[in-house]
Amino acid sequence: QVQLVESGGGLVQPGGSLRLSCVASGSIFGLYSMGWYRQAPGKQRELVATVTHVGSTNYADSVKGRFTISRDNAKNTMYLQMNSLRLEDTAVYYCNANLRPVGEHVAYPYWGQGTQVTVSS
Repeated sequence: QVQLVESGGGLVQPGGSLRLSCVASGSIFGLYSMGWYRQAPGKQRELVATVTHVGSTNYADSVKGRFTISRDNAKNTMYLQMNSLRLEDTAVYYCNANLRPVGEHVAYPYWGQGTQVTVSS
C-alpha cells in the first residue's frame, strides 16, 4: 500500500518560518509530479506550489519569493520551506502526489492527511 506522511506544521509568529515535509512510502513504481495545497477556514482548497519529477517548479502568486518547494527523489520526499509567514498563510496544508504503484499500469493522485499551519502573534 502507498501512503503520504506529512510533518512540520505548527504555530509560528508572523515573519517566522516553517518547513513542511511529505514522505511517500510503500510499493511505488514511479513518483511523478507533486504539490502542496492549502485550505483556510471557509475557503476552497488552493494550489500553493508544484514540482515535477525533474525539478521544475511553479508557485501561486501569493507565495512567490517566500516559499520554496523541493524534492529528494532518493528519499521520495517533498519539502515546502515557508519564510516570511503572514496571517493569511494560516491553513491546513495538504501534500499531493501523482504516483504509479507497483503492479499498476497507470498513475493515480494521492493525498496526505493535511497538517495545520497557524500564523499568529
